[in-house]
Amino acid sequence: MTAQVTVGLDGSDESLAAARWAAGEAVLREVPLRLVHVEEWPNTPEVPLPYARTLAERAEELLRDESDRLRKEHPGLEVFTGRTCGRAADVLTAAADEADLMVLGSRGLGGVLGFVVGSVSLPVVGSARKPVVLVRAEGAGRHAGPTAPRDGIVVGVDVHHPCESLLAFSFAEAARRRVPLRFLHSWTLPASYGYASVVDPGLGEELGADLLGDLEDLLEPWRGRFPGVEATARAIPGSAAHQMVQASQDAELVIVGRRTPRLPVGTRLGHVAHAVLHHSPAPVAVVPLSEPTGAVPPSEPTGAG
Repeated sequence: MTAQVTVGLDGSDESLAAARWAAGEAVLREVPLRLVHVEEWPNTPEVPLPYARTLAERAEELLRDESDRLRKEHPGLEVFTGRTCGRAADVLTAAADEADLMVLGSRGLGGVLGFVVGSVSLPVVGSARKPVVLVRAEGAGRHAGPTAPRDGIVVGVDVHHPCESLLAFSFAEAARRRVPLRFLHSWTLPASYGYASVVDPGLGEELGADLLGDLEDLLEPWRGRFPGVEATARAIPGSAAHQMVQASQDAELVIVGRRTPRLPVGTRLGHVAHAVLHHSPAPVAVVPLSEPTGAVPPSEPTGAG
């Protein structure tokens, strides 16, 4: 793995927005930025050579212009470029596994071309072993800075499953940006409660308090390692997907987890992650969740508040 931020670039407004966001992330992490353009050839008929040369020239021009612009906007940022042929989802997944972070453009709900949710982004998000961030064109400016939303970073947490990698990524990102973290766990009463919950509303309050306690316990060691990060926790009754989408409206970044076991065909991406990817105006980071290894949480990044 190389210490770098990688972005998929196809010339669309969304991929250009992703490149801008990725450049800011690379600056925060103090690592190089890599721009990757994938030429996805049709199986048949064979592409005529003159047309192939035109596509190659356009790709080279795109990479050159974008790398020059990002270097100008971020003096001192190392920017590398790469152009390759193949199936975009496979190439970008491999690139994601080799980087600290992969960034892709997304048009959210209704997109049908380019690096959009459902065509290229979803296979990458569902397969990559490293975190992947999807950026919409209108959400590109939601990075650290005077114009960024001030509600910080929103993180969806399921206290019933291991989420150490999610917590590590979230606290590190908040420390780099010097913004607060908001952790949300949504819940509904089990069907076994039946009419008891109607007769005694306190049952729901008791369950909510227990879940909030579990969430606070998860966060306690990370707060100790990142004393400069303000982290709040809420256990909210209702649909997790709805609550996360609502919370994303004023967020700088939204972070959700993805369990790593793969299905016999394709990969697993839960309905909450699907909803957030389609409807969040803010960039969305999807973090693969792994079983806990007993490792000590990493220290706060140098210079974090």
